[in-house]
Amino acid sequence: MRFVFGRQNFSSIGPVPSVAMQRAPLTRRERLAKRACDIVLAMTALVLLAPLMLMTALAIKLDSVGPVIFRQRRTGFDGRKFFIYKFRILSMIEDGTQIVQTRGKDLRVTGVGRMLGQSSIDELPQLFNVLKGEMSLVGPPPPDIADGDRAAVSSFAHLRHFKPGMTGWARVNGLRGEAQTIEDMQKRTELDLWYVNNWSLMLDLKIIWRTCFELKQPRAS
Repeated sequence: MRFVFGRQNFSSIGPVPSVAMQRAPLTRRERLAKRACDIVLAMTALVLLAPLMLMTALAIKLDSVGPVIFRQRRTGFDGRKFFIYKFRILSMIEDGTQIVQTRGKDLRVTGVGRMLGQSSIDELPQLFNVLKGEMSLVGPPPPDIADGDRAAVSSFAHLRHFKPGMTGWARVNGLRGEAQTIEDMQKRTELDLWYVNNWSLMLDLKIIWRTCFELKQPRAS
C-alpha cells in the first residue's frame, strides 16, 4: 500500500497538533465500485424506508410549525460546501458560523424531534445527498461550517480520498452523536484516519451492517 505525506497531513484539534500518514487516493476502479455500491444501496433503502419517511414527515408537520426537511451547510469532499438534509428536530433553524449543537435536555428539540434524534431517523434524508453524489454511505463525518476544530482535522481525512459519510468507523465503534471534548475529537479523528488508510469495499459493507444493529441502541440524550 502506497502512502502520501504532505502539508494536508498537518492539523490540530485546539492546541493539540495532529500528523498522520495517509494512503494514496482511491483508484478510478475503486471510486466507481464505491459509488455503484452507494447508488444501489441508497436507492434500495429509499424504497424500503419510504413509508417510514412519509410517516415521519407527517408527524413533524403535525407536531410543530416549520419545514419538514432541515438543510445545513457542511464541508464535503475536497473542501467543497454542500447542504446536508435532515428531518427537522428543532423548533428553530440554525445555519451559519454560529451553531449551538444539541446537548442533553435541549429545549429547542421538539417532542417528535427527540424521538427522531435518538433513533437517528432524522438522518434518513441524507440518502438523497448520497444519490446526488455529495455524500457516501460510509466515510468520515461531514463537519459543519461552525465546527472549526473538527473541520480543520477531518478535512484532510477525506481530502482527495473520500466523500463524507452517513455512517463511519467511529460511529460503529461507539462514538455516536456530538463530540463533547477535545479527547473525543482526537479519538474520532484517529478512527476516521484508520478507515481512510484501510478502506475496502468489504469494510464499507461491514460498517453498514454494523450500523443497522447500532441504530437499535438509542442515542444518549
